Amino acid sequence: MAPNDFPPPRNTFEQFANTVYNMVDGPVTWFRTKVVEPNQKDYNWYHRVYKRVPTVDECYCDDPVCKFEADQQFKRDKMVDNEVLNILRQRFEDCVSWEAPDHVAKCKGLKDILDEATTNWFIKYGDLGAYGRAEDALTKQKNRLIWERRHGPVGSGKKDLSQSE
Repeated sequence: MAPNDFPPPRNTFEQFANTVYNMVDGPVTWFRTKVVEPNQKDYNWYHRVYKRVPTVDECYCDDPVCKFEADQQFKRDKMVDNEVLNILRQRFEDCVSWEAPDHVAKCKGLKDILDEATTNWFIKYGDLGAYGRAEDALTKQKNRLIWERRHGPVGSGKKDLSQSE
């Protein structure tokens, strides 16, 4: 509050209180507006932005530092994906709680989004275990692509190789 924001004092006590307030608040307000705010970086306080590093498939075989950085980025990405799934799951559960007993029809959109996100999470991180690394995920992805090339999409059943030739 600036000194001009106060209505004119009605009595001597209010004038004294306003003066004391301005003596305490004046230097603090000046310091904040002239020193702190001009030197603040313009970003949200709750986001820490990491620069993207090369993925493990872009690293040379004999570059352990690159592989370590790729692995750390993979772990951060997994934590972010876990939180996204948690948020989606919580939204679906909230919808079910609020919309019961008609939740089947009203929460179908959220359920579809949650199912698709869960499937995508399992495609990327499933079966890697707690200590899964970026190289393991890359190997899993390559194996999945080979399977799909030979047998069609995963979950559609194994196609007969004699029919495709």
